[in-house]
Amino acid sequence: MKCLARIFMTASNGVDLVLRWVAGVFVVIMVAMICLQVAARYGFSSPPAWTEEAARYAMVWVGLLGASISFKAGFDPALMRMSPRSATTVRVLTALVRASSVMIFLAPVLWYCFFGPGMNTARSFLARSLVTTAETFDMPSIFVAASVPIFIVAIFLHGAAKCLSIFGDEQPHKEAH
Repeated sequence: MKCLARIFMTASNGVDLVLRWVAGVFVVIMVAMICLQVAARYGFSSPPAWTEEAARYAMVWVGLLGASISFKAGFDPALMRMSPRSATTVRVLTALVRASSVMIFLAPVLWYCFFGPGMNTARSFLARSLVTTAETFDMPSIFVAASVPIFIVAIFLHGAAKCLSIFGDEQPHKEAH
């Protein structure tokens, strides 16, 4: 079990590191687009319409990736925090309740990313996003919609690593840096 815990924690730390970098890139893009929008609006009285939409899409990525980063770091809301020195049984029960609540909330969202009504993949969230485009520039919406399953899979991975860390010697809030 310790080996499995170590594998999941290593994967979780690696994914967290990558998502931090990607989120950082999207923060830079978002700020750059907002600055360009402000400069063009007040400096040239002619702001390009696409900058607002690009900033909004970057904000979606930052928000969803930031949610998975916060979940990994333990900044998500919790009814009560367990001490690492609590009894193993209490920690296991707490981990099961937490994992169940995350699964109940996010599993249906992930399901509908890939399957629509009647298990029709053509009516799924991602499939519909593949055929729609952004309003102001020719980009399929799938590039924004893809952030949803990425953040959910990352949260599932972080949650599994946290649950397994109870049985291993790895610490669940260990930073990936």
